[in-house]
Amino acid sequence: MTAQQTELQYLPSDLKRELLPKHVAVIMDGNGRWAKRQGLPRIMGHKRGVDALKNLLRCCKDWGIQALTAYAFSTENWKRPHEEVDFLMTLFQKVLRQELREMIEENVQIQFVGNLNALPLSLQAEISRSMAATRHNHAIRFTVATNYGGRQEILQACRAIAEKVQQGVLKPDQIDEQLFERHLYTAGITDPDLLIRTSGEMRLSNFLLWQMAYGEIYITDALWPDFDRNEFYQALSAYQRRERRFGTV
Repeated sequence: MTAQQTELQYLPSDLKRELLPKHVAVIMDGNGRWAKRQGLPRIMGHKRGVDALKNLLRCCKDWGIQALTAYAFSTENWKRPHEEVDFLMTLFQKVLRQELREMIEENVQIQFVGNLNALPLSLQAEISRSMAATRHNHAIRFTVATNYGGRQEILQACRAIAEKVQQGVLKPDQIDEQLFERHLYTAGITDPDLLIRTSGEMRLSNFLLWQMAYGEIYITDALWPDFDRNEFYQALSAYQRRERRFGTV
């Protein structure tokens, strides 16, 4: 561990604990570009990306952030080469199996959101096992968005509510934001205060479209495998300098 890493093991003194975001979301962009720059296959970028995510999760726990949500696989990612998609599915399953014991010991509650029924059955089994094994943990809530799409999430919520109206168990005038949110994949999860996107891209890419209505967005040019505690510190510093008015003056 470098001197800088040791220094950042604990919350930096110039960050105000009371102004920390309670929930941080990340779009982990740039794994493939990182691998290309290193002269490595794309899959090596994804492997290094897993390490970066583990380090961020540990940092959030160390610094007292209550929730972390990671965009692991979008509904659009199925369009990637079959070999890469197959590798990612296998990687997700392998990481879950290998890291479950540590997540239990670290008191991490893991949750998955998205259209999970479309995932390989073996991966669905690992997801169910990890969620069941950590459901009573409370140090930090770690949500993994897998086969997730914000537009698809909103559409499925609309369909579910429309069916209840059609069945007569719900009246249209009973539909409000709270009811709608209960039909989203993220039901029961607070909205992110801060969304971080790496690799310099400035778009949401169909991620948490409803939930990010008032979330702050931070963009860094760092590629995801290079995102470390110092990069996270920079994001939190920028967040704490902002004034969140939520539409008021």
